[in-house]
Amino acid sequence: MDISNFDFDLPNDLIAVRPASPRSSARLLVASKDEIMDSQITDLLKFLRSGDRLVFNDTRVIPARLIGHRYRTSAGEIVSAKVSVTLFESQGGNEWKTFIKPLKRVRTGEVIVFTDQFSAEIREIKEGFALLKFNMSSETFNVELSKVGEMPLPPYIVSKRPADNFDKIDYQSVFARYSGALAAPTASLHFDKGLLTKLRRQGIKFSFVTLHVGGGTFAPVRESDVRKHKIHSEWGYVDGQAVSEIMETKEMGGRIIAVGTTALRLLETIMQDGEFRPWHGQTDIFIMPGFEFQITDALITNFHLPRSTLMMLISAFLGRERIMAIYQHAICQRYRFFSYGDACLLTPGGL
Repeated sequence: MDISNFDFDLPNDLIAVRPASPRSSARLLVASKDEIMDSQITDLLKFLRSGDRLVFNDTRVIPARLIGHRYRTSAGEIVSAKVSVTLFESQGGNEWKTFIKPLKRVRTGEVIVFTDQFSAEIREIKEGFALLKFNMSSETFNVELSKVGEMPLPPYIVSKRPADNFDKIDYQSVFARYSGALAAPTASLHFDKGLLTKLRRQGIKFSFVTLHVGGGTFAPVRESDVRKHKIHSEWGYVDGQAVSEIMETKEMGGRIIAVGTTALRLLETIMQDGEFRPWHGQTDIFIMPGFEFQITDALITNFHLPRSTLMMLISAFLGRERIMAIYQHAICQRYRFFSYGDACLLTPGGL
């Protein structure tokens, strides 16, 4: 299965650098195996039915990007250099695996200072990462991080503009609850309180699961044969209430509609053992064409990067040729792409 099968050309000006405002004013492309409709997020009320259940990921993005300085003595003087740190994976306690720029300019044992109270020692540099030990307990660390950290916007946005205070609201769902994500479950960003209220009144049911989206979500696929690619694991949790709600909806004939690929991956992870039950742990499920979906009936998702694992996932969901045709339609109709862009509703079973 060659990576080139999931490639497409995207005009640079279709990459969204700010979200639609209000959130629910974004566009929505609705597609089944034989239909395509151009619509708006608010029109979900037309396409969802009473008894359907939306499954949201309630993870909360942490402001994982930090700017600090490392200090070094040179010719009898103390000189400083700016360092950018992006948290990648917690190692437990106060240690984090991180990306550092410029990595080649730092050394093991050096301390990066972010504020007078907040700093970290470089414990190890290996395989493109740096292991940092912060000078605070996990509880104090989270408080300090909320003060000085920036939201970890994707590289394709950061290359066009820096993160700012608007992103601390825009890059977070209105129902975000449990901190731990290093990237937003972006399909959830389209739902504001007004739309959620209208959906409830129409008889649409909600369930919440948690998958802490990891830094590996932006990792490129470097293997030409995609089956050799290794996905970074992410921590997820589904409680007994969500399991009962989802199974009840299935039994009553309602559809399970995952809001975002993260929610979908978590639901399908549980079914790999053949039983849908409360679950927590690490998942590195890699969904590609040929995968058999057992829980998810429809998917609301943003438009994804070419040659990405998420293009493979949605190709498994609706068929690769169909997805490529849908994406060409979206480009021709000038939908906005990626994290802050528009969304699509994919329904393999029809509208």
